[in-house]
Amino acid sequence: MENGLIYKSYVGSVQYNATDEIFHGKIEAITDLVTFEADSAKQLRPEFEQAVDDYLALCAAVGKAPNKTFTGSFNVRLGPELHRKAALVSTGRGISLNQLVSQAVRQFVTQGE
Repeated sequence: MENGLIYKSYVGSVQYNATDEIFHGKIEAITDLVTFEADSAKQLRPEFEQAVDDYLALCAAVGKAPNKTFTGSFNVRLGPELHRKAALVSTGRGISLNQLVSQAVRQFVTQGE
């Protein structure tokens, strides 16, 4: 990931505050707020990983299931005409609409790698 961090399937975003000369970030795509900060770019990864580990330990200590970052399921709003066209293509290929969308997204994201 070009502008983020990944650890134990959690994704961390990072920003720099030029006034305070500090990096700060948070774990993305979870409902809980988990943040971290570092004085240098080299400290970012260890601070992020420690934040993830602390979050998982806290969840275990209080008996709460930690939020998962991605479930593999999301809603897509295509608009009626694109939805119709996609449904026709998927039917013509003998696959589900979910399979068609998954294939399209996979193709799109692998082109950027």
